[in-house]
Amino acid sequence: MAQPHSADKDGFLYPRIRYQGQVKPENLVFNANLQEFAQKVSYITAFETRGKLSPTEAYEQIKTLWYQLKYSKKELGIGTNDDSNVDS
Repeated sequence: MAQPHSADKDGFLYPRIRYQGQVKPENLVFNANLQEFAQKVSYITAFETRGKLSPTEAYEQIKTLWYQLKYSKKELGIGTNDDSNVDS
């Protein structure tokens, strides 16, 4: 049986959805950060569900990721300009 290519594995393990919003560097960076956040939360919840993490540990890890995402949003200036009023 042939081994899948590394790109195939990465695409399966770390799926990325193509960005559809307003194309600006800060939006693209935030979108990548948001997708990474979602992927990590998915793993944490899976570990908690399987008993590999306690609910408290899972909560604390997700809380840390959330603060990192909020910091990223603030540093990139997302939502501070007119783009926060755009309906998608």
